[in-house]
Amino acid sequence: MLISYNWLKDLIAIYLPADELAAQLTRVGITVEGVHPHGDDFVFDIDLTSNRPDCLSHLGVAREIAAITGGKLMKLETSDEPEAPLPAVLAYDVVAIQEPDLCHRFTARIIKNVKIGPSPEWLVKRLETIGERSINNVADITNYVMHELGQPMHSFDLDKLAGNRIIVRRAKPGETIKTLDDVERKLDETMLVIGDAEKPAAMGGIMGGLDSSITDATTNVLLEVAYFDRANIRQTARKLNLTTEASYRFERGVDIHNLINASDRAADLICELAGGELGEFVDVYPTKGERREVQSKKLSFAVERLTGLKVTEQECVRILGSLGIKQKGNDPTIFVSPWWRHDIAIEEDLVEEVARHVGYENVAEQLPPAYGAGEYQATEIRKRKLRRSLIDLGFNEAISYSFIDTKHDGRFDLVPGMLDDRAEEKFVTLRDSVIEGAVRMRPSLLPGLLDAVRVNFNQQRRDIRLFEIGKAFAARAGEDGLPAERELLSLVVTGGDALANRAMTTRELDFYDAKGAAEAALEAVGFSDVTLSAKDASHLRRGQSAAIIIGDKPVGRIGRLNDELAADYKFKQPVYVAEIDLQAVLSEEPPTVLYRPLPRYPSIIRDVSFLVSRSVSFDSIRRAIVAQGRELCRGVSFVDVYEGKGIGSDERSITIRLEYRSDERTLIETEVDEVHEQLVGIVEKDLNIRRRF
Repeated sequence: MLISYNWLKDLIAIYLPADELAAQLTRVGITVEGVHPHGDDFVFDIDLTSNRPDCLSHLGVAREIAAITGGKLMKLETSDEPEAPLPAVLAYDVVAIQEPDLCHRFTARIIKNVKIGPSPEWLVKRLETIGERSINNVADITNYVMHELGQPMHSFDLDKLAGNRIIVRRAKPGETIKTLDDVERKLDETMLVIGDAEKPAAMGGIMGGLDSSITDATTNVLLEVAYFDRANIRQTARKLNLTTEASYRFERGVDIHNLINASDRAADLICELAGGELGEFVDVYPTKGERREVQSKKLSFAVERLTGLKVTEQECVRILGSLGIKQKGNDPTIFVSPWWRHDIAIEEDLVEEVARHVGYENVAEQLPPAYGAGEYQATEIRKRKLRRSLIDLGFNEAISYSFIDTKHDGRFDLVPGMLDDRAEEKFVTLRDSVIEGAVRMRPSLLPGLLDAVRVNFNQQRRDIRLFEIGKAFAARAGEDGLPAERELLSLVVTGGDALANRAMTTRELDFYDAKGAAEAALEAVGFSDVTLSAKDASHLRRGQSAAIIIGDKPVGRIGRLNDELAADYKFKQPVYVAEIDLQAVLSEEPPTVLYRPLPRYPSIIRDVSFLVSRSVSFDSIRRAIVAQGRELCRGVSFVDVYEGKGIGSDERSITIRLEYRSDERTLIETEVDEVHEQLVGIVEKDLNIRRRF
């Protein structure tokens, strides 16, 4: 926003040079990004935050200068000529507000016998200083007053308004209006229009209509100064993709009690520069505004507690008073926000106002006092152990965006229970994407991890182990409409296994490296009884994918990325991924850790090979052995698998190792042989398999 130094001098006495004034404004949070000479004037290029619409005018900046220097604002010259207000009973014939929730206040002033022409040189130069071009005297005056007082306004050609009246209403479905930029715009019923008795004449708070605009032939003017609902203006401006100086101010908030003052100022200038005569004035105020009240029992204490600045109570009150924030008469602990400040709502806002005028540079570097002890979340320590276990295995932790492209919809099988079958829309969609095209809240962490792998490949790094812990989202049926959030653990493994300080890899990473990492991560959070069961998944290669199971509960999937996805990402080497519902895992109590003394007696080992069909896994054999509950059988482990000569194409040989031991005595071969033969026989019968040797 551009502000004229000379223009400010018309509002407050200034004794500081332009550069020094700019520095003082920046010090209190009104950031001046540059000071540019313009003839005999200087122009301040000011960058404002969205919560300070009160400074979108020369008056607003002058208020800040008054608080800095202790000066007083000058009163603008206005005519003392009395108005001719219409009685309330007749006001409806001129202005009717059908939507008081969208238009809180509307003033209309009729000015007759106006002569449209060029603006005087001083007005043209002043507008040019802040980057505005001159149009005609009436249009220039409305622009001038907006930049001076911060109140947008619009002038209609009264004779072009059907019925010579204004109706503030919602647009009708399919209704259109040609705006001042000569564009035909289609409206809908959510939009507010200022119409005459027949048709829309302006987009309320955004832009006027071409058909009712001021032309050289205009003689009678209706001057509109109003206050519109901020949210509706923002919504309409976005729908129409139309942002104007007026909408920019209205959607941030203007001073509802400045309307008559702004109307008086513009009307006086029109009468002075365009020869107009004041006519009827209407003020319709259906939705009364209320000033916010903020309580602070001891403001100086709050300032010190939050900023460390020691400021007396008297100085706090003085600073706030200079900004228009006054103490309530009957209760000095309550501060009343002025009409032009929409950002003062809580005690911290009062502290901010004091702190910025005392000077942020005076805030010392010190820790604030602690009034309570911090604590870990219930699962934080277990997640820390999980991270440490993966890092010890050579993994790096990744953090990816929570929003992804819609092209990933349906490409990945999600963790069990992620999607709600009752929901009409399965995924969560953003209305306004932060990144172009990324409008979907991720239901899986894998797209982000695979993007990270692709970036590493493009940087000639092929040996990669990454993991991520983060939230995934899915739509959920329910009255509150809130999405489901689940914390997941995902990991990716690809490339070779390299030793420290060695350039060459010793071997290629494979499925079992991903499996071992997943098992190590789950063991770190207390679950060592993890099994894998062959199961297809849409994003994994058939025959190299499995479900991850804890107890009898599936908690995730693991496997090699399928060829279609690998080709899409342009991966030229195998990539193995796993995704686990970490929230479900951490919600379960881990098994109690049992400690036993070291065995006093030696064990006897027996290896046995079974000829099995391809549908029989080692885990099914192990479960069958454990189910027998043999006291002497203390362990079952996998040794080897053989496929080839002497074995049918639909069969394979699985070799396992059984450990037998007693806690009371040393076992002898004969008794172990007896138990072993019984155990193996039952397994052969239960699983319909046979022993090779």
